[in-house]
Amino acid sequence: MRAIVLAAGEGTRLRPLTNEVPKCMVPLLGRPLLRRQLDVLRNIGVDDITVIGGYRADRIDIDGVRVLENREFQSSNMVTTLFHAADKFDGAEDVLITYGDIVYERRVLDVVIACEAPVCVAADLGWRRYWEVRMQDPLADAETFKVDRIGRVRELGRKPSGYQEIQAQYMGIIKVRADHSRALVEHYTELDRSAEYDGKDFDNMYMTSFIQSLIATGWEVRPAFTENGWLEVDTVHDLKIYEDLARDGLLIKFYDPDR
Repeated sequence: MRAIVLAAGEGTRLRPLTNEVPKCMVPLLGRPLLRRQLDVLRNIGVDDITVIGGYRADRIDIDGVRVLENREFQSSNMVTTLFHAADKFDGAEDVLITYGDIVYERRVLDVVIACEAPVCVAADLGWRRYWEVRMQDPLADAETFKVDRIGRVRELGRKPSGYQEIQAQYMGIIKVRADHSRALVEHYTELDRSAEYDGKDFDNMYMTSFIQSLIATGWEVRPAFTENGWLEVDTVHDLKIYEDLARDGLLIKFYDPDR
């Protein structure tokens, strides 16, 4: 298995911590997010790791990691960033894709890897209690996640009308099975570049919109369910919450940095 970490964004909501470094290099409990990810990836035997930077990509300097650069990071989004590493989808190995602004325990990846569908997405069943420690109104920030009766993802990433439309929360971790990896690139190249995807142009479509486009054309996308075991770092406020929880011995209810 090989891994691609998407780390091109500016992280403006993490200013001033991202004034000189990209979001993935911001420390969580004294250790950069990216290094925490790499620890887990290498622990499960993934050594072929590509990090795709953009903003301050020059500050991503970690031994044993291939670093690519999306120079158009200011005018494009994660999907464009991902396919800067299109050569990794050659069919030789499964490809694990992770966002650069998250951290996770090994057990999360274990569930994703065990999923045998062509495309698997990590999904947190315990998302609401986690969101409730981060914000006053979890529904304001959450996205839809709907699974059909045979266990396939039917919808994700849209604005929900209520909690009944959120069976879990997409975590920013995807696995593409080796025998479908070439077809994934073909699907991307065949998309209409003049169309809008959930209100965004082609270059700025969300990753969830890209996954939704796969579902719409018949791809089998399955959830890899977990109960917490991860953190998302969007804002300085997030970091403050995690530091306070860690100080009080409560962070392990959501994420154990030693696992």
